[in-house]
Amino acid sequence: MEITRIVAKVGKGKNSSEVYFIVDSGAVYSLLPEEIWKKLKLKPVSEMKFSLADGTIIKRKVSEARIEYKGIGRTSPVLLGEKNDDALLGAVTLETMGLMLNPFSRELLPMKMLLAPLRFV
Repeated sequence: MEITRIVAKVGKGKNSSEVYFIVDSGAVYSLLPEEIWKKLKLKPVSEMKFSLADGTIIKRKVSEARIEYKGIGRTSPVLLGEKNDDALLGAVTLETMGLMLNPFSRELLPMKMLLAPLRFV
């Protein structure tokens, strides 16, 4: 399986940085390595537990940052990673930006957005 990588701008206030992300549509949240979130001066707003593939439970602090890719920018929750963590772009950020990962071409494409009332007959 091929890995999709992108470069996106991540910022908070006046601080910003270009980040090389692995697009992981199977991850719920995006993750920033320790070096990046400390440079951006992000502060945790909460902490969550996560289960790794091997069943190990870990805790990660959560913050928020603005992520921009090809002219599309949105604020998204981000996990505050540790020293050796890779930057991941997860499903919540992708959906918030109105993007989806095409599994065949491995590129990010605009998602068809739906806004419809729920009607009961």
